[in-house]
Amino acid sequence: MVTNPESTGKLYHKRVASLIPNLEARVQTDQLLVVFDGHCGLCNRTVRWLLRRDRRDKLRFAPSTDPAIAELLSNHGISVAPDTILVLRNINTPIEELLVRSNAILVCLRALPQPWRVLAAIARLIPRPFREAMYRLVAQHRYQIWGRYESCPFPTADERRHFL
Repeated sequence: MVTNPESTGKLYHKRVASLIPNLEARVQTDQLLVVFDGHCGLCNRTVRWLLRRDRRDKLRFAPSTDPAIAELLSNHGISVAPDTILVLRNINTPIEELLVRSNAILVCLRALPQPWRVLAAIARLIPRPFREAMYRLVAQHRYQIWGRYESCPFPTADERRHFL
């Protein structure tokens, strides 16, 4: 099931494998698909940070401006390229889930080895409205602080296998 972040919480299921060629082969059920703003300096630094720590190969990445991702997101009720981080987990299963903002960050941290899993568990104790307010505050100023790329930076040869 997928929760539409823009709705009142209504759950619905959509199959996504047909939208991105070889999606099932490129993102396994136990992996997370992290959709990020490819033009954002903070987002790109965060992806690189996650890549360095993803020793268990649990994360796959795609910029939100990718046409295949835009089509995938439209199936989840998102009509424009989001200006936030999104994470799809359990892709193409009956329990498929779309996570946004602070929940997306926390599920990424939980996918990493220790001590990041413990940090995610502790951060989860912070009430969601407060986490969301902090996330939105950082997101509001991210371009002024970390800059904006004209185009999405190209991953290195070693990183490429982690990207759709």
